[in-house]
Amino acid sequence: MAAATTGKKDKLTISVCSIDNSGNKKIDKSRAFEFMLNPSEYDRSYAIAYNKKEAMGQSGSETKFGGIKPGKMKFSTLIDGSGAVVEAGASQVDVKTQIQELKKIVYYYDGDKHEPNYVQVLWGSQIFYGRLESMSVDNTLFKSSGEPLRAKIQMSFIEFMSKEEEAKKANRSSPDLSHLIEVKAGDTLPLLCYRVYKDSSYYLEVARVNNMTDFRNIKPGSKLHFPPLR
Repeated sequence: MAAATTGKKDKLTISVCSIDNSGNKKIDKSRAFEFMLNPSEYDRSYAIAYNKKEAMGQSGSETKFGGIKPGKMKFSTLIDGSGAVVEAGASQVDVKTQIQELKKIVYYYDGDKHEPNYVQVLWGSQIFYGRLESMSVDNTLFKSSGEPLRAKIQMSFIEFMSKEEEAKKANRSSPDLSHLIEVKAGDTLPLLCYRVYKDSSYYLEVARVNNMTDFRNIKPGSKLHFPPLR
C-alpha cells in the first residue's frame, strides 16, 4: 500500500487513543508503535446479535434482531531484528525490545484508567479504533545463543463504539432496547407488543412489568414500559 503523493510506503501504526464520554477521540502520537514490515494479512469482521425465542411445543426457535455487535480487526506481520529490513540511517532494534514497546501500547494495564489502552490502528486509508483482544508471538529465526531475530506477530482488536455510534448502528427500534410508549386510542397491549417485538405473545410479560391487573383496558395517554427481550 503506497502513498499516492510521495510514493513513500505507508506503515501500519498503532497509537494510544483517549476517548471521552461523548466518544471524542484524541491520539497521543508520542505513544505509538510503527511496524517496519506491513501486514501480510489484514481482516475486518462484522457480526449481528439475535434474540431467540422458543415457544412451548415447537421444535425450532425464532430469531429476532437484537443489535449490532462491535466489529473486529486482525492482522499478522513480522518483527525483524536481523538487520535485513533496516532503513538507511535507522538503528537496529532487537526483537525482544520491539515486542516490549508494542506491548506497552496495546497490552499493559494502565494503572490510572484501570484497563488496557484504547488505540488507533492506522494503515494508509484504513483506520480502526478499539482495544486489543489477543496477541501471539511466534519466534521464527534465532541467533546461536537462542535470542530471537524474527517473530511473527498476530493481533486481534475489538472495535470501540460510543453510545451515539451504537445507537445509530443498532437502531433504537430494536427489541433489545427499552421503550416507553404512550398509549393511543385504539391501542391494545398485544398490538403494542407486536409493534415493538414483532410478536404479540409478550403481552403478559409487559403487563407484569407494568403492574397491570387488567391488560384488556389500557387508557389512552398512559405510558407503558416495554423491556428488552431476554
